[in-house]
Amino acid sequence: MEDIEAIAALQDPVRRRLYEYVVAQGRDVGRNEAAEAAGVARTLAAHHLDRLAEAGLLESGSRRLTGRSGPGAGRPAKVYRRAPGERSVSLPARDYRTAAELLAEAAELAGLDAGLCAAARRRGEALRETAGPCGSLEEAVELLAARGYEPRLEGAGADAGADDDSAATVIRMRNCPFHAVAERFPPLVCGMNLALLEGLLGESDALRARMDARPGECCVVIEPSKNNDH
Repeated sequence: MEDIEAIAALQDPVRRRLYEYVVAQGRDVGRNEAAEAAGVARTLAAHHLDRLAEAGLLESGSRRLTGRSGPGAGRPAKVYRRAPGERSVSLPARDYRTAAELLAEAAELAGLDAGLCAAARRRGEALRETAGPCGSLEEAVELLAARGYEPRLEGAGADAGADDDSAATVIRMRNCPFHAVAERFPPLVCGMNLALLEGLLGESDALRARMDARPGECCVVIEPSKNNDH
């Protein structure tokens, strides 16, 4: 019931806009910033943000947004970020997570890493046939967003707003769709994820996927291929 109630909290369109904005930032977000992004008054934003925190979808805290400390730095402001827990609803109840963990355990014990990666690469190739070719970072961002990876451009090119994909820009992903199983079987599941994304990108000369794990993020990054460097 808690998961149902939490997801139901997103039914309000303003609340959902606020939640999606906070999640997309990947950092603490203050009430003023969230209100401006959602196009609502600060008091209304504060109400909805607190409701999201009560539902367990956001975490709240306080810190000085000026970056200063000591006298004259101002009072700490209330800030929000995505809560780490997962929420899912299945009616009637299903337990796919246990099945996935059992299959992953069996595959790891049997040394089936290569077979799993081959199957993941084939699945990625099949998905690419449906989605179409992916030849640029912008196209990859759109494709990965549709798969739930929550991608973002990061690096010199992204910071400068450059159009050149090769300007030290990579795609990092805030969400791992396989997070629950990856926590228990990281080498197996991260290798599977890499193979899946390699299949999704295809034999493109423009982009490549590689492993670059960071805490709380997907273990894979997408970057311009070295064959495409200028």
